[in-house]
Amino acid sequence: MTETLPLKPIDADTVDKLTATIAERNAIRTTVGDVVHQGLRNVYFVGAGGSIICSYPAYYLLQQKASFPAFQLQSDELNTAVPALMGPGSLVVLASYTGTTKETVAAAKTAKATGAKVIAAAKAGSPLAEAADAAFTGKSDLFELVVAYELLLATGADIDNAAVDQALEALPAAVQRAIEQAEPQLADIAQAFKDEPITYVLGSGPSYGWAYGLAMCFLQEMQWKHAAAFNSGEFFQGAFEMVDHDTAVLLWVGDDASRPMGERARRFLDQYCKKAQYVDVRDLDLPGVPDSVRGDVSPIVVGALANRLAQHYESVRGHDLEQRRYMFKVEY
Repeated sequence: MTETLPLKPIDADTVDKLTATIAERNAIRTTVGDVVHQGLRNVYFVGAGGSIICSYPAYYLLQQKASFPAFQLQSDELNTAVPALMGPGSLVVLASYTGTTKETVAAAKTAKATGAKVIAAAKAGSPLAEAADAAFTGKSDLFELVVAYELLLATGADIDNAAVDQALEALPAAVQRAIEQAEPQLADIAQAFKDEPITYVLGSGPSYGWAYGLAMCFLQEMQWKHAAAFNSGEFFQGAFEMVDHDTAVLLWVGDDASRPMGERARRFLDQYCKKAQYVDVRDLDLPGVPDSVRGDVSPIVVGALANRLAQHYESVRGHDLEQRRYMFKVEY
């Protein structure tokens, strides 16, 4: 019989963390405005693991609405092959929860050496904060989304700033409400999938980040469970051949422009996979968030739900999320 651990309470400081991130918006606006004034050419979101996952909402937003190119790079991909377009006029945005991820600290230094402006979300006084031109302490995914919004505003993009203001003000409480609303479903998913030999996780658009993140960071790294993530569209290019009625599949369905991709995957899974589970952001209230920007902020909600789902796995499997074989323990 599987031993269990007490279920952690829903993070009491969720609202505080998100509110503190939004409180940095004016400082972010000043920093971003200076970069734009000096001649912005392009933007790079750089990170490793959870930090690159957290850049998906901002990257996706800029891909849709920016008048300048935006790129996304894994930290060591930058260190080993510096992009030819990176240099003066580039804004490089990095994040690291601890501020000590060695690849990301090195990437900040690599980027600065090209003449790019480097900003980061990291703990104050950490190596990454020290390596950046400007450092902030906000929650990575929301910090980077705010950076994206401020870039769009500073470059004259056609966005509804009043709706953005309203969404950001409402977001902390809306995320907390979404976690509470989804709590029974997340508990059911963890219970249903806790003993599965492999779990496939699907997502599209900005929600793909937390398909990848749930599979690699939460299930593989923190639960030692076999898992694989696929873009909901790429799923039909091969991975769906592995699915039958006895396959564990979790699908994130966002409320952004890529939603038809998630709906297509759901139609297939409804027919061929009895075990499939769906978490649909459209089922959540998100009070105070205008409909026009739900798509922008819904991946922030997905990230919060993925984190809470991991805590349910921890409880029903009796496997502490902090337990590691190699990470932080051996040279790698």
